[in-house]
Amino acid sequence: MLHRIKIDQHEPQAEEMAAAIEQCIHCGFCLPTCPTHVVLGEEMDSPRGRIFLMKEVLEGSLEVEEAAPFIDCCVGCDACVTACPSGVRYDELITPYRAHAEERRERSLRDRLLRWVLAETLPHPRRFRAAARLGRLARPLRPLARGRAAAMLELLPGKLPKQRPLPEVHPAEGERRARVALLAGCAQQVLAPEINWATLRVLARNGVEVVIPREQGCCGALDLHGGRSARAKAHARRNFRAFPDDVDAVVTNAAGCGSGVREYGLLFKGSDEEEQARELAERTVDVSVFLDGLGLKPPPPLAEPLELAYQDACHLAHAQGVRSAPRALLDAIPNVNLLEPDDWQLCCGSAGTYNIEQPDVAEELGRRKAEALLATGAAAVATGNIGCLTQIDVHLRALGRELPIMHTLQVLDRAYEQDRGTSA
Repeated sequence: MLHRIKIDQHEPQAEEMAAAIEQCIHCGFCLPTCPTHVVLGEEMDSPRGRIFLMKEVLEGSLEVEEAAPFIDCCVGCDACVTACPSGVRYDELITPYRAHAEERRERSLRDRLLRWVLAETLPHPRRFRAAARLGRLARPLRPLARGRAAAMLELLPGKLPKQRPLPEVHPAEGERRARVALLAGCAQQVLAPEINWATLRVLARNGVEVVIPREQGCCGALDLHGGRSARAKAHARRNFRAFPDDVDAVVTNAAGCGSGVREYGLLFKGSDEEEQARELAERTVDVSVFLDGLGLKPPPPLAEPLELAYQDACHLAHAQGVRSAPRALLDAIPNVNLLEPDDWQLCCGSAGTYNIEQPDVAEELGRRKAEALLATGAAAVATGNIGCLTQIDVHLRALGRELPIMHTLQVLDRAYEQDRGTSA
């Protein structure tokens, strides 16, 4: 395979990158599912266009800087992987390519500063909370801000939720059916800490004991997808040490985090730590998948019927191939009518820090997603990722429509809480 695509074989992921390039037959099935191609309409802003550019760079026929604007504009949503009839693993090309390119390109001082700030704040809840507090002081200046500065201010909530430390162990209710470890996330702990608490309560209700390791850290997804592989590996190694072996699974309730952990095998390809990385990746699952596989204890009916739109998070639906499990959980709640928006496969524009680094494209994607959800006539929205939740909320408010937006586990928690209140 590698004799046709001339990638330096010292690249640890050379085989995966070559396979993705060779398998692409440029059929065009990816075009209507690619958010940047839908918005910008340019061939080089499509997966097949970017595959051509990456091939040329890796073979030395094109300079990294010439391809950079188009590669940077990629959302990394993996919708093209879902759509591709040839099985092209674009995800196994774009991530290692970005690491390859990052070592060889010259970024502007402005870009370097922004990326440094994001990398040093978002993966660290205490720092992020402090930064968010400072950002709130600048919110009155939003009308004067432009571009990335405006995007960052817009994404901050009007009020930061009160923090409530998670326990080291959350016991099961009744007979214990399973024991899991929870990846608590980073930004989610600051922006929506109640998601983790709802997750603990729903798992407990279903007989699951949850361990929350104190030593855990960021999954490394932001650094991994930003081409900063050394930093991503440092985050991963911390989690190698933190998560115990005596659990049935490591569960995540943020699609981006789950996707990041499940890429550990590729990240450590060819190293002495590859087996350890793959082992953790393989036992990490989204909480919806774990609960659906375990068998959900029937929730009570909601007091009032709820028209609920489900929004597929890209890093759940495309990167992890999970669509049925969250729907099964929500369908199990009597009085919930689940609605499906059009163009479910198109990204909302959050994509980690994409809505900050590429605000113009992200704004258009956010508007389209908000309009599609409103068109369902839903009274509320459910999703499985904090980034999607934040992005959609911003764009619904921009359209003058404020719908409740909840994590899938928060919807379940409300149903169970209603039952607890009745029995009390």
